[in-house]
Amino acid sequence: MPDPSHPQRGLPVAPSRGRLTPVPAGDVVLEDGFWRARQDLNASTVLPHALDWIDRLGWTDAFRRAAAGDDARPRQGKLFTDADVYKTAEALAWEASRTPYGPAGERLAGLGTLIRSAQEPDGYLNTWFGHRHAAQKYTNLSHGFELYCYGHLIQAGVARLRGGAEDDLTAAALAAADHAVATFGADDDTRVDGHPEIEAALVELARVTGRERYLDLAGKFLARRGHDTLEHHAIGPEYYLDDRPLRDVDVLRGHAVRALYLTAGALDHAVETGDDALVEHLAGQWDRTIATRTYLHGGMGSRHLGESFGNDYELPPERAYAETCGAIAGVMAAWRFTLATGEPRFADHAERALFNMVATALHPSGQRFLYVNPLHVRHPLPEPGDDEAPFRKDTPRAPWFWVSCCPTNLARLFASFSGYVATTDAGGLQLHQLTAARIATDVAGQRVVLRVHTSYPWDGTVEIEVVEADGRDWELAVRVPAWARSARVEVGGDVRSVVPGMARARRGWRPGDRLTLRLDTTPRLTVPDPRIDAVHGTVAVERGPLVYCAEVPGGAAEARHTLPGPRPKLTEVPAGVDGLDAGAVGIATTVRTTTETTVPAWPYAPAAPEAETTEHELTLVPLYLWGLRGPSTMRVFLPVEGTEE
Repeated sequence: MPDPSHPQRGLPVAPSRGRLTPVPAGDVVLEDGFWRARQDLNASTVLPHALDWIDRLGWTDAFRRAAAGDDARPRQGKLFTDADVYKTAEALAWEASRTPYGPAGERLAGLGTLIRSAQEPDGYLNTWFGHRHAAQKYTNLSHGFELYCYGHLIQAGVARLRGGAEDDLTAAALAAADHAVATFGADDDTRVDGHPEIEAALVELARVTGRERYLDLAGKFLARRGHDTLEHHAIGPEYYLDDRPLRDVDVLRGHAVRALYLTAGALDHAVETGDDALVEHLAGQWDRTIATRTYLHGGMGSRHLGESFGNDYELPPERAYAETCGAIAGVMAAWRFTLATGEPRFADHAERALFNMVATALHPSGQRFLYVNPLHVRHPLPEPGDDEAPFRKDTPRAPWFWVSCCPTNLARLFASFSGYVATTDAGGLQLHQLTAARIATDVAGQRVVLRVHTSYPWDGTVEIEVVEADGRDWELAVRVPAWARSARVEVGGDVRSVVPGMARARRGWRPGDRLTLRLDTTPRLTVPDPRIDAVHGTVAVERGPLVYCAEVPGGAAEARHTLPGPRPKLTEVPAGVDGLDAGAVGIATTVRTTTETTVPAWPYAPAAPEAETTEHELTLVPLYLWGLRGPSTMRVFLPVEGTEE
């Protein structure tokens, strides 16, 4: 088992092979800036808020009830709420590793003991099916979530082990994993869980413990899926990714989060077993999904029915489901692809999803969250009250949800964020996410300390200062985002233009040396592919990694804004709403606003109804700031005058 100085410390993903090795989270300290503000808010507010809600809704009490064998009190929550307790525990474990003298460790100890108390002697643990309902165990694998819940328990245990601790939580995770091996490990067993998750967890547990049996079981689960063994969902076996074997599918489909978790688990297993053909196949699936089934803000899953992917180019902005969990799962999968292949395009997607979905989902209070992430809202719903946990998922940011996968996923991502920033290989260090940070790690056989200075995303300058190095040659690389129309790198007075990808500089680095990346963040127009019919004749506005939107706050009716031509003037101005970020940049432009003066009895006619048009200036705001001034209408894609919408 690892100690606190183990090279896997603090790492959510730690492959034994691949092109790149993640820099341990303990070696990366975020400094003042966009992501540090959210990581600190997560520690101070989101985690206590999550603990309060899982307790008040009875989800922690379900463990007390199970431990006591008490069926007199009805169990609260849905079949999968154990997983939200485990994700909260995982977030606490990462936070306890990041801030060992903070309150997270003490909070986690109590939660871990409670979890362990509900576990049965053979390792089985589920507060819905367990103890006196033993006859129901594993009778509903399609939609019972037992192995899915084990997956999140195991990931919580991995987080704790990688923080250098062994306690009740790690004991529960190991016992559950061993129970799964004993129960499902036979070669002739064909069973799988309806919700992938345990696969990635088992691979990570194998990595941290060195026990091959966990890797073997993950491989069996992956091989069994795709043979139509699960009961049919309303949208068919595709919902569970059970209609076709993984290697026979060329694009992500079915339930979006399930598909992304399956991708992560399959990629982890392929990396560990040296199955390079599967790595290549999965990368091809990913590339086609990005090209045809991904929203501008990085969201995946366009259909509310089945929380699923639609067909190619089926990306309606108003009906976008684009679940927050899908964005987080996409970031986690993209990071695995980055490590396996070394290709920067995967970190490009992670950046897009992080700034435009993950950041959007978190209210600056740390106590409200988004479940779905549309790109067009005509009629906002009322904001839920402070004590509401709505079942419907298309509300403005809510304090909690009856299905609370998204808030707990946000908590674990923010707590482990430092593990997604940088990598090393035999020749140097690579910076993938452009964030202010101090990085102190081993590079090419020497101890290196770097400081990353940046106000990104507001400023396109990223300066990497060498604080400690012994002068031997190694390569420092920084990702140049795909959105960058022009970029320059300066090293030691030498300035050169660079293109999207990785900008690299190899030299004998010494203290005081700097690599400075300068990105042009001039606001730009983005034209959607014409095959996305729902946004034909529109454009979006972006600046740096941020997607912008037009919003009308205060619950007013939607205004129909049209850009007066294909090349409107875009001017940087204060956004007028900052959230966690002082100095947020807005974009002012001229729009024409149309108001119909008549309401026809039938909305189809030879000509458009009579209307009045006014021209005025409108300030677009970053998408992640929408809705902070109360329920708002909002639109990302703006029609251009003279084209069909």
